[in-house]
Amino acid sequence: MAKTSTKLIIAAALLATAGCAKKRPPVLPPEPVGNGPVQSGGETGGPVQTGVVPGSREDFLRSVSSDTVHFGLDIYDIDSEARAILDTQAQWLQRYPNVRVTVEGHCDERGTREYNLALGDRRANAAKNYLAARGIDAARISTISYGKERPAALGSDEGSWAQNRRAVTVTLQ
Repeated sequence: MAKTSTKLIIAAALLATAGCAKKRPPVLPPEPVGNGPVQSGGETGGPVQTGVVPGSREDFLRSVSSDTVHFGLDIYDIDSEARAILDTQAQWLQRYPNVRVTVEGHCDERGTREYNLALGDRRANAAKNYLAARGIDAARISTISYGKERPAALGSDEGSWAQNRRAVTVTLQ
C-alpha cells in the first residue's frame, strides 16, 4: 500500500513539473534591417528619418553633450564644465517644453548614508536650479537623491569615486 501511494505521489509530481516545462517560443520575427538612417518618401525626396523620435530619451542623449555633471569631493557647486553640459540640456528642454525630467543626485561610497543622501539632494537641486535659471520651468524638473546607493563605477579608488559624484538628468516619457 505504501509503495503504491509513493508511486502515485511521484507520478503526480512528475506530471506537475512536466506541465511547468518551458515551451519553445514561436518563431521570432526577423531582426530589424540596419540601425542607420532610413529614407522615407522614396522617389518623392521626402524627409530622412533617423529612427530617433524627437523629444525622446534617445534624442536627448544624442543632442546634449552629456546627461551627467560631475562634482568634486563634498562639493555641490556647478563649475564651468557642468555649466556647459547643463546649457546644452537647457537648450534641448526649451525645444521640447512638454518633456519633464528628473535630476538624480549621487555620491561616492565614503560618508554615512544620511550624509550622502543630503549631499546627493544638494547636487540634484543645484543642477535643477541652474536649469531653472536658464529658463526651464522648475515644475518640469523633479529631483531625487540616491546618495551612495547607485554607483556608476564600482571600486574604492579616486577614479571610481570621481565617476560616482554626479547629477544625472533623466527624461520622463
